[in-house]
Amino acid sequence: MPMSDCIFCQIAQGKIPSEMVYEDDQVIAFKDIHPLAPVHLLVIPKLHLRSLNDVTPEQEPLIAHLFGVIRRLASELNVADSGYRVVTNTGADGGQVVGHLHFHLLGGKALNAEIG
Repeated sequence: MPMSDCIFCQIAQGKIPSEMVYEDDQVIAFKDIHPLAPVHLLVIPKLHLRSLNDVTPEQEPLIAHLFGVIRRLASELNVADSGYRVVTNTGADGGQVVGHLHFHLLGGKALNAEIG
């Protein structure tokens, strides 16, 4: 999929509205439009990577930064102490629907195995 057709790239570029909760030069986080928990964010790199399989060793610091953002957001949204889940789906059999690497941050209630 070309980046111009990627919905998450368009959100990152401000071309499609979202309920943004965090942005820096490498990462954005926004509320999921179909939340499965009281806190349900999508955290994505601005760089178009189709899935976790496309991350190169040179891009691993970006993924580390992204997880640091997730940790900080969990704290700011008061789910760090009670617990939260981070999920990424990779490929069709893994349940990936959007072809842009993204991580779900879910929290705010007890999560069962069916979520994520």
